[in-house]
Amino acid sequence: MGKSTLLNRLVGEKLAIVSPRPQTTRTRITAIKTLPGAQVVFIDTPGLHEPRGKLGQLMARTAHRALEDVDLVCLVAEATEDPAALDGGLFKTLAGFRGPVFCCLNKVDAAEPKTRVLPLIEAYQAHYPFKEILPISATDGTNCERLLHLIAGALPEHPPYFPPDTLTDQPETFFVAEVIREQLFLLTREEVPYACAVRVDQLEERPGRELLYIRARIFVEQDSQKAIVIGKGGAMLKRIGSAARQELERFFRIKVFLELRVEVRRHWRKDDRALREFGFMLTS
Repeated sequence: MGKSTLLNRLVGEKLAIVSPRPQTTRTRITAIKTLPGAQVVFIDTPGLHEPRGKLGQLMARTAHRALEDVDLVCLVAEATEDPAALDGGLFKTLAGFRGPVFCCLNKVDAAEPKTRVLPLIEAYQAHYPFKEILPISATDGTNCERLLHLIAGALPEHPPYFPPDTLTDQPETFFVAEVIREQLFLLTREEVPYACAVRVDQLEERPGRELLYIRARIFVEQDSQKAIVIGKGGAMLKRIGSAARQELERFFRIKVFLELRVEVRRHWRKDDRALREFGFMLTS
């Protein structure tokens, strides 16, 4: 639906990984945008989907618990969807929230003709008393600046939670793991990226050198998935590492040495101990 793309657009920095595949976001991501006279703290969560397995249940719990912590909700939907096929369960979830809710109809740039969006707006209006329904495009920026100022104007007054130059409260290791996982989504196929978890074992700046040394492990559930991630002669792992390293150098603005290993942790998505080790229990 483009939640992560929209978050990155509103904050002005790539903090959330982006993939054309659904359910890429697994945990809640905090992003901070400081404006003249206002500070907006965004919480990006996994999408609201019917949960599958323990990991899916944790992702769903993360999304639902976020509703207890926020002052305003932005529901991101697609401007090209069928007005007759709206998810009724979504509106039941929102019914318990007492703050303002914005409906952001994303990908309006793909809706042709533009009048095609009008029946969808009417359908959303009929299902829920949204404070705003706004056609946007996270890709080209259509109405995103307006959305940001509408959000800032609808939030309650409160002293800023963070210093003005803060972008997030997530640790650096979190973003390293996410960047590696993004490349797994972009470069591998079918179930493989969903079966992958990433753990950063070492992240340190070498003294006397403008170099960030990172050592991380990619965990998969089966030997066949390990073979795919590594590739013939290690070619796939090299592609993943090279692409991730370039993205990390852009993010940290320093040279990066990235060492990746692949290990099998069988059925980790069903294992409470593994889910806790990989950080999912902490965010749900």
